[in-house]
Amino acid sequence: MTSAPAPVTAERATGVRFAQAAAGNYTVVVTVFVALLLISNIGAVKLIEFGPTWSTPWFDFGPIITDGGAFLFPLVYVTGDILAEVWGLKAARKAIFLGFAMAILAAFTFWIVQLAPAAQAWENQEAYAAVLGFVPRIVLASLCGYLAGQLLNAFVLVKIKQRTAEGKLWLRLIGSTAVGELADTVVFCTIAFYGIITGGDFLNYVIVGYLYKTLLEVLLLPVTYPVIGWIKRNEPTYGLP
Repeated sequence: MTSAPAPVTAERATGVRFAQAAAGNYTVVVTVFVALLLISNIGAVKLIEFGPTWSTPWFDFGPIITDGGAFLFPLVYVTGDILAEVWGLKAARKAIFLGFAMAILAAFTFWIVQLAPAAQAWENQEAYAAVLGFVPRIVLASLCGYLAGQLLNAFVLVKIKQRTAEGKLWLRLIGSTAVGELADTVVFCTIAFYGIITGGDFLNYVIVGYLYKTLLEVLLLPVTYPVIGWIKRNEPTYGLP
């Protein structure tokens, strides 16, 4: 018995073809992940300083020094946790490398725009170069820190999940972030600012940045939990062998 022919749609009749968009939320989460990464990288070019100074017999601590990426960058790790928790290590690595490629493209684009001759009526070339200009040390630090931190974050989360199954989500989220953020912060701060920020200021920058990003993940657990739960319930393939 032969099967019935497929219905002739308007697209088939005119020879127009389209691919079907993949089911599920993976594409949306990856898009948010990459967008947060790029925005954070741009914000990170500005150092921020606030708060009082505390003097100790060994060194002065304070004021708090961080960078503009601190506002959104912790959400990159939250989104990375969602990718690894819901879709696994392979899918998370795919998103991480995509973000890495887009970060390189952004840095290269800013560099080309910086080199391009400015219009005579545009008087902001120096300001552009100072904020978005290609600084090899910062770009290298950002890329290396991101790659080391995100790959470790995804790896640790998946390894913990292999031992805990669906239980102890809090342990996976906090444990993976503690490891990933440590690698990211140390690598980025060392490559980008070691020698520029010195002594107690450098130690302050590293410690405060690491603690802030990690503690923010803990504070966001009440939000991360329901988001992960919703995505799992609405992901058609979640739990399938």
